[in-house]
Amino acid sequence: MQVQKVNHHEFFEQIYNHTPIGVALIAPEGNWLKVNPAFCHMTGFTYEELMELRCQDLTHPENSSMDKVEEAGLFDNKVKENIYERRCIKKNGEELWCSFHVTPVSDDVTCELHYFICFIVDITDRIRSERKLSHSKGISANAERLAKIGSWEWDVVHDQITISEQVLEIFELDRTNQYYCAKDIYKVMSTADVASLREKIRDAEQRDPFVFEFKYAQSEARVKYIQLRGLIIYNKHQQPVELKGVLQDITEQKQIEFRLQETIERYTSLKKYNHDAIISFNMSGNIINANPAAVKMTGYAVNEMIGKSIGRFIGASNLGLILRSHYGLAEKKMNTVLHKDGRETEVLVTLAPIIINNVNVGYYLIAKDITEQKKLLIAKETAERMNQAKSDFLAMMSHEIRTPMNGVIGMTDLLLDTPGLSKEQTEYIQIIQKSGDSLLTIINDILDFSKIESGKTDLVVDPFDLQEIVTETVQIVKPLIREKKLDIHVCLDETLPIPLYGDASRLKQVLTNLIGNAVKFTLEGSVEIEVRVKEQCEENVYLEFKVKDTGVGIPVEKRQQLFEPFYQLDNFMTRKTQGTGLGLAISKKLIELMHGDIWIEDADEPGTTFIFTACFKINNEEVSQRLELSPKKNRDTPLHILIAEDNEMNQLVLSKMIEKKGHFVDHVADGKEALEAVKRNAYD
Repeated sequence: MQVQKVNHHEFFEQIYNHTPIGVALIAPEGNWLKVNPAFCHMTGFTYEELMELRCQDLTHPENSSMDKVEEAGLFDNKVKENIYERRCIKKNGEELWCSFHVTPVSDDVTCELHYFICFIVDITDRIRSERKLSHSKGISANAERLAKIGSWEWDVVHDQITISEQVLEIFELDRTNQYYCAKDIYKVMSTADVASLREKIRDAEQRDPFVFEFKYAQSEARVKYIQLRGLIIYNKHQQPVELKGVLQDITEQKQIEFRLQETIERYTSLKKYNHDAIISFNMSGNIINANPAAVKMTGYAVNEMIGKSIGRFIGASNLGLILRSHYGLAEKKMNTVLHKDGRETEVLVTLAPIIINNVNVGYYLIAKDITEQKKLLIAKETAERMNQAKSDFLAMMSHEIRTPMNGVIGMTDLLLDTPGLSKEQTEYIQIIQKSGDSLLTIINDILDFSKIESGKTDLVVDPFDLQEIVTETVQIVKPLIREKKLDIHVCLDETLPIPLYGDASRLKQVLTNLIGNAVKFTLEGSVEIEVRVKEQCEENVYLEFKVKDTGVGIPVEKRQQLFEPFYQLDNFMTRKTQGTGLGLAISKKLIELMHGDIWIEDADEPGTTFIFTACFKINNEEVSQRLELSPKKNRDTPLHILIAEDNEMNQLVLSKMIEKKGHFVDHVADGKEALEAVKRNAYD
């Protein structure tokens, strides 16, 4: 076979004319010396047009400054070739990206530069693709940053993990390596989380989805929750070679879940452990859920109640009121819940709408079992009625007993004044009188306490001199003081206003009780009485009274009980003193009516010190005017007195006692006759 000789000139000419790559010769001055058809097609210029242009004329304005840098070495013969990319402009103005491979051609002897041979490749499509890819990566990076999601790839074979910048940002770490290994990942996890992750990876090898959450604690105060998701890649032998996935910061989501869970647990606990029955139902009246208290009240299990109409427990009419939004009326009408066995439970009902996204989707019915409360209320009312009946009975009986007792005591007074009584007769009458006085004191105490308990005691407001009240009280117990040879000391504040306005008789009753007790329980020593001004304003004065003795004293643990009704310090079988045990209880009630208080002072000295306070008025124009207008009577002037008394014995006793004082007496049986008598006659 004969080999044909190749014409190299023709061969290169063919390549020059038909190659898809642009080929050009460029003069050192930058003029195009020669270009092939491919370059003309590439730029859109004709051969003749290119010959009129310089190389820089095709360069994009934004890249023109780069030409000098890129070509500097070629012109200086410092480099043999240069490869660079340049943005050019087509004839129609479109953007053209080219890759230039430039080689200088010089004289072998003189090294003089003759021209440049330039191979030009159109890379516009590649640049555009790269731009799109870069833009897509930018969007992806922004999306990762916004969603707090980073990507990762794990080359299982070489144990190389590639992570995105967002992963480092999530962990707030700086990039130290291009690649990481599994141990680097384990460092940010707890030992328990590492074990769980390895288990998840084993599951992933079995083609299960790879999802794993763990807690990343930078410090005790800075904790993040991270979620890993991945897919496993297998080789042709079905061996896992790579794991790809995303890593997301789910801290905010977890915090929301924790708050939601906390709310759910609170709500669940509130329902579960609430003593009231709670039943939720929808807008059709069908039950959604119920708590254990509702199960107990209705007799149905929760699964039995769900789906049933709540009307079977509260009544269809009441359900109708609820669904028509008449909540208030429904709450008032619902007073029972029906049990499975047919019995009813008395309840107090509250309704609450269930609002989701501003839409009413149902209601909560909260039913409180008031059966026991009603029993307690009935028992309380019964006790109050019985207590009132007791007070009324005591008051009535005390009054019925006191009436004849007044007659007995009055008759003994009259009898003692009868001339010609023997010494023995006088002694017997005095015993009767003393016994009657003791019995009358007991009756008066019971009557006073009953009236105070029933709230029927009102204090009068009259002027009085406190010094006179204290003196009169001391005079009452003076005989016993002399008998026991006790010392009595009275100290009154010099700034005491005169007069005071209040109920002098009730104050005297309190003082008599306290001073009488002090004298009664003191065998030797003294009794001190002190009154001082505690506080004073324009209209009122607060006084503090102190009664101190050197008697037997009162144990601390029994002091508070002294003010309870019928309580006595001595045992009823062994006590040496008389009384009902009502004196201090009555005194406490009276002092409270005077806006004061009473207590026993703590002291190391022997004896007992009672202190009480009371409030009195110091100015009362109404009372003063009434006293000024009332007629003044001489004590020696006989009075005309009307007695209204239905008991004939009391009429006789009162009449005789008043007549002995030199006064004139008329008597009637009741109030009606008294009014008629007042119309007929004038009485003092």
